[in-house]
Amino acid sequence: MCLAIPAQVSSLFDREQRSAMVDILGVRRRVSIDLLQDDPPSVGDWVLVHVGFAMSKISAAQADEQLKMLAVLGEASAASDEAGGYETSGDEVLPAARHFETENRYEIR
Repeated sequence: MCLAIPAQVSSLFDREQRSAMVDILGVRRRVSIDLLQDDPPSVGDWVLVHVGFAMSKISAAQADEQLKMLAVLGEASAASDEAGGYETSGDEVLPAARHFETENRYEIR
């Protein structure tokens, strides 16, 4: 099964690299934004990430809905683990975090 995970853009790199740092359930990863050239993301935007590529931009409400659905399906930790497994090109690799839904918010433990 293919799974695109909501991620929030935390920083953008220079245009030649066409990449961004995103936060995926508390795990920061550098992803390609090549597929979003027609509507490039800005810091704070939400994107759907699949195998290291930002596939499309989504609203904050859509991201929240999808994160809640992952939690209901028991897939939030699997999504976090998948995000933690992306290879990087020398960037800092942060450990995968475990997330739990509490009162409609996500908490890292």
